Amino acid sequence: MANTQLSSSLRALTLRQLRFFSVLVEEGQFGRAAKRLSITQPALSNAIKQMEKLLGAELLTRSTHRLELTPLGAEVLARTDFLVNTFDVALRDIEHTVQRGRAFVRIGVIPSASGRVAAAVGDFQRGDAARQVEFGWRDAPSNTLLAEVRSGQLDMAVAAITEPPGGLVCVDLFRDPLVLVVRRDHPLAQAGEADWEAIGGERLVLFESGSMPALGDPARAQFAQGAEPYRVSYSETLYALVRGGLALGLMPKLYTSSLGDDELVVLPLRKPNIERRVVLVHLPGPMRNVMAEALIAHLRQSLPSPADGIAPRRLRPPRKRGA
Repeated sequence: MANTQLSSSLRALTLRQLRFFSVLVEEGQFGRAAKRLSITQPALSNAIKQMEKLLGAELLTRSTHRLELTPLGAEVLARTDFLVNTFDVALRDIEHTVQRGRAFVRIGVIPSASGRVAAAVGDFQRGDAARQVEFGWRDAPSNTLLAEVRSGQLDMAVAAITEPPGGLVCVDLFRDPLVLVVRRDHPLAQAGEADWEAIGGERLVLFESGSMPALGDPARAQFAQGAEPYRVSYSETLYALVRGGLALGLMPKLYTSSLGDDELVVLPLRKPNIERRVVLVHLPGPMRNVMAEALIAHLRQSLPSPADGIAPRRLRPPRKRGA
């Protein structure tokens, strides 16, 4: 009986109430939130109280100068923000489609995979008598892209992961191995490849964010490489340090695809081979439009290549512990 009453109460919640709650938490004060929402402060207060009554729980603790989320309120807020943002994005999609007469698909991509993804999307757009679709592009680190897919800001993303992302459908596309970038006159360059033991005590330079800390740091520790590596944000800086003889570059192979520098050599890194997974992610369930669904199917088939040694494989979101 209790479960039935709870479901009935939840169905009485409105998008207006959820939006009020989201804005109130963002502003941190009833007065500012009411002004932003163009309503009176008592009307906002009553809406929040009604929401708490429907849920049967307190969402906020109130004092004279501040508002704080209860633990339950924090959980409700995460789902509220998702619903409000998804609704807003859907409305913008409808407006865009009506105004321009074509679908709109939002794609996220890690910069190192942008060349392959852009080529595949170009092939898709030229197919079927030039599909009537427009694309929005977002390049960012993998963690940012995954968060924006979860929130509904992106329809899909091509990202690099070291473990399955929770709450998303994940399709393996290909593996991206770590490689070593050295000066052409470095002794390792003559061998044509390198292993972790051969690096010895030489200093490395690697990216400070993304998948590199999870991939590179354990291998460094395993082979007792004592010199603390330089950590940088951009490939240009990494190449400059290698070119100057200050370090050896450790990076995913995809980054080197556009490297045209006669002073530098890219070496396969063996024993062990360390790879990151490049995946296509999207929310489970139906897509916002038919074109997004068609593009996902196209990318699943066109992005992997036989040389990657991996067929597209769809992984469902992992179950929560205890579920």
